[in-house]
Parts: sequence; structure tokens; C-alpha cells
Amino acid sequence: MPTNAERACFEAGIKFGSLYHQFAGTPVSPDSARSLERAMEEAIENQPFCESVTVEILDEEVAAAIEHEHGYAELTGRFVEAEMRIRYEDVSVRTRMEMEEGYPLMKLVSVDEK
Repeated sequence: MPTNAERACFEAGIKFGSLYHQFAGTPVSPDSARSLERAMEEAIENQPFCESVTVEILDEEVAAAIEHEHGYAELTGRFVEAEMRIRYEDVSVRTRMEMEEGYPLMKLVSVDEK
């Protein structure tokens, strides 16, 4: 049987998979970024064991990527920084997604057992 810490880490991975793959390719502009951030946060917070989600869409990166007259870019990991806190039983897991060497890396920041 997995430990509570292993289960909490697994749950965090599931939520990051949802966050990234559900929204990748969504049209985004600096004007629509705040509403998309909220939609992403609320969608993930609906999932079991999720305590909090913070999504930041990087406006300057989005604006620099807009290449056509329609005024938007497709959301990719290079435009997003996210943090999550997952709780499973007595374990709280903190995670983060940010660009590292050109790749949107999702990582475990801390595992706290109480």
C-alpha cells in the first residue's frame, strides 16, 4: 500500500497533468489572462484533496508571442507559473511549475507530515 506521502505526491501529479494538458492551446492575450488564471485555478481546486492553486500567466511573454492580427497566442507552459497545495490525510504537499532551461518543469517543493 502507498504511504500517505506517496498518495499526496501522486495526487499533485494528477492535478498538474490536468492543469497543463487541459488548458494547453487555449487562446490567451494579456487582456484575457486574469480570467483564464481564475478558470484554471477553479477547475483544479474542484478536484479531491486540493487545498489551493495559484496560477500566474506571464503577460509580457504572451504579448511577445502574439504573431497575428487576431491578438492572441496559444497557451503553453512558458507562459504559466503555478503553485499547488495538496492535502491527503495527514500530509500536505507543496508543488510548483516554472520554466527551467526552456522546459515547464513541475516539481515537488515540500512534503510535510503532521
